[in-house]
Amino acid sequence: MSQSLLAQLPSPENIPSHIAVIMDGNGRWAQRQGEQRIYGHRNAIQAVRNATEGCAELGVKHLTLYAFSTENWGRPQEEVSGLMELFVHTIRAEIETLMKNRIRLTAIGDISRMPAQAQQELAEAKQMTADNTGLNLNLALNYSGRWELAHAMQHMARQVAQGHLRPEDISEETVAAYLNTAGMPDPELLIRTSGELRISNFLLWQLAYTELYITETLWPDFTKQNLVEAIAAYQKRERRFGKVLSA
Repeated sequence: MSQSLLAQLPSPENIPSHIAVIMDGNGRWAQRQGEQRIYGHRNAIQAVRNATEGCAELGVKHLTLYAFSTENWGRPQEEVSGLMELFVHTIRAEIETLMKNRIRLTAIGDISRMPAQAQQELAEAKQMTADNTGLNLNLALNYSGRWELAHAMQHMARQVAQGHLRPEDISEETVAAYLNTAGMPDPELLIRTSGELRISNFLLWQLAYTELYITETLWPDFTKQNLVEAIAAYQKRERRFGKVLSA
């Protein structure tokens, strides 16, 4: 574990176990360079490496990246096609790094709607990294919080209809068990880049008591130092979960 990153934190022992990131600003970054939006997505790969390596070094257990939302299909076809090609290439190119750093790759979302080649590359990467015991890098692909909740409700309704689940037994814990993130703790920290003040249909159930950190930094410019600054801000928060803490 890197002592240099830990040394910058006010409470090195208070590391979030799960960090979620809305990676925003690729398009604006590209426009400032006088380039097409896909140029920003290509240059955002280093930011993904920075966040992933930084979390691994600091001992974060889970990092969930909002990589592609269900709404993103409405973007220009050229951009969507470029994103899918970039995704396939990146997964293939990063396998060696994932294995070297013992990072396990998982994914949430309606993966069945992704292009066949993207599905294949993702499945192979998940299988190859399944036994890794370090950071869990969780990609949200063709994902939206409302879709996830509807999907969970459909699954529970089928269980009720088949007599495997009683409506009166459905609790918050039951709902959580039917979500894509079942088995993972809720994020303690959500980082959003580019300064936008919204959660964009991301992890709607899981973010109920998550601390939000908004930075003006555009995603392609995100560094390990930005990650440390976000965690340092998180460590200064008083997490009350709706309660009043005693003095």
